[in-house]
Amino acid sequence: MSTVEMEKRTVDPAAVEMLSAACDCKILTSWDRYKAQQPQCKFGLTGICCRICIQGPCRIIPSKPGQDKGICGASAFTIVARNIVRYIAGGASAHSDHGREIAYTLLHTAEGHAKDYKITDEKKLREVADRIGIAQEGRDVVDVAKDVAVKALEDFGKYDHEPCTWLDTTIDEERKQKFKHTQITPTAIDRSVTQLLHQTHIGTDADPVNIIFGGLKAALADYTGMYLATDLTDVLFGTPEPVITEANLGVLDADKVNVAVHGHNPLLSQMVVYAARELEKDAIAAGAKGINLVGICCTGNEVLMREGIPTASNFGSQELVIMTGALDAMIMDVQCIAPGVKDLCNCFHTILVTTSNISKVPGSVHIEFNEATAMDDAKKIIRLAIEQFGKRVPDKIQIPQLKKQVVGGFSYEALMDLFAKINPDNPISVLTDAIEAGEIKGVCAFAGCNNQKTIHDHATITIAKELAKKDVFLVSTGCAAGALAKAGLLSAEGVEAYAGPGLKAFIKRLEEKSGLNASLPLVFHMGSCVDNSRIARLWSNMAKNMNIPVPQLPFVASAPEAMSEKAISIGSWVITMGIPCHVGVLPPLEGSELVYGVTTQIARDVFGGYFIFDTDPESAAQKLYDRLEKRAWKLRIHKIAAEKYDSTPDQGYEG
Repeated sequence: MSTVEMEKRTVDPAAVEMLSAACDCKILTSWDRYKAQQPQCKFGLTGICCRICIQGPCRIIPSKPGQDKGICGASAFTIVARNIVRYIAGGASAHSDHGREIAYTLLHTAEGHAKDYKITDEKKLREVADRIGIAQEGRDVVDVAKDVAVKALEDFGKYDHEPCTWLDTTIDEERKQKFKHTQITPTAIDRSVTQLLHQTHIGTDADPVNIIFGGLKAALADYTGMYLATDLTDVLFGTPEPVITEANLGVLDADKVNVAVHGHNPLLSQMVVYAARELEKDAIAAGAKGINLVGICCTGNEVLMREGIPTASNFGSQELVIMTGALDAMIMDVQCIAPGVKDLCNCFHTILVTTSNISKVPGSVHIEFNEATAMDDAKKIIRLAIEQFGKRVPDKIQIPQLKKQVVGGFSYEALMDLFAKINPDNPISVLTDAIEAGEIKGVCAFAGCNNQKTIHDHATITIAKELAKKDVFLVSTGCAAGALAKAGLLSAEGVEAYAGPGLKAFIKRLEEKSGLNASLPLVFHMGSCVDNSRIARLWSNMAKNMNIPVPQLPFVASAPEAMSEKAISIGSWVITMGIPCHVGVLPPLEGSELVYGVTTQIARDVFGGYFIFDTDPESAAQKLYDRLEKRAWKLRIHKIAAEKYDSTPDQGYEG
């Protein structure tokens, strides 16, 4: 296959090089498997294939009597609604189970049962404790940590009907009343997910709107699990601060033992970082020049944010890390690990190590990771990687010499510290004042995955460039951040090439005061996909500072290459908060005009946020900008009117 044909699959030059090598070696990757699946089933693509019970599958053809409903009598709108909210249930389960593991580890650390972990950020712990109402005066930090962990675990299965703590203490009164009125406030994470699966069981709910609202309750449970996961991870491992690192396949080092951490849960990857440092001499004794850790997907984002570990790839190009022939071990925890990586490992010397009892791959080496023996387990895995170093086949090593600088580590706290260099009394006003002055047009948050239905990384990079030119402040998480990192947009290179005059002036003003050893990036990396809660905190405090509800704020979100159930659950709670959310891959909704209309139109009337489905990145960028511009214009008009008539700005108008 020619280079031109490869470039139609991805805009990442390192991926182009490795895909060409795969073609030469007749090795199949996810790109090839996607092509082999064409044409995909149109019933499934539009959401009108029902597999809820084993009378089916039922495939709906609206124009044919008898086939216009399922065997049980379910209409297309019922089937589409049930299918889409079950994605939300899956996404909420993944994020919340991640959060549960973090909460248990904090509890066991406080109780002295997890000796390798510690409370790293006492300040963050006490801030969280204060927010959720935990008494602190005269109490030891360990006791406070225990109560915080217990409070977090209660959010999974409380017996009362009070709202989840991590939801109720992080949103404003306007949203609390909105969620109460629409009856979507979750009282427990597990209850919300379980209830949704019950609601969508055959013979239960057939009302598509009611089903969707059940899905939104689970989406808010997802928000709850994500928020507490981020909070407690910061407590255990430290709240991220700006770091300088690199991204793309060129971060691999042919002279060192290369180890990739892959997945989403930092409980393992953070220990691997510590273990690798301790075993550096063992690697040198084995003939290597040391140990080189790299990250893939959101586990990679976690260790990038806190430790400056370079990113090798995002979800779409994970197989290509193995194809370099220089990766000695891939260590996986949970989520977004493609089973196809094992096929690539079989072609090279790479060892695949699974560590979770709910995430195994046939043929891999399984080493159960236990918090009670965390460091010992991590060292065991690193020693396996060192053994693999001696098994390399030199002729198979091909590392693309392509990488970009990354300036990351911008947690919400880090952003506020940066803004405080200009206004220490009210840091968030540095951003909101720039918006009110028209220097910055608004904020766009990038999130989501890679999807083989799109050109790998293309849509994410394109939308970011287009919005940057129009002076939009950009933040990102997850695999979207990986795409932007590999393209150089998480560095000053992106500022010089793409920032509009207002955005460039704003970033340069921050840069002059930052005190960092590097220039600031075009896009500010805020963490893994679970860290979208950091972005929610940003928009909440922007709205609070501007004295407006979130649905009036010039803030939008984009998931240009959404793929997983988690992306659907995130997008769903984003719109309930009042944020317009672009999705660049059509979800299975088109089989019902009613359900499609609820997500794109009725949602706006109820919550202020709504989905924008658009597979063309240039068109999507324009729609996002138009939304920002309209909200910013309305803000200015209402502010002028309030000043003219000496009144408070109207908070009831539609944003």
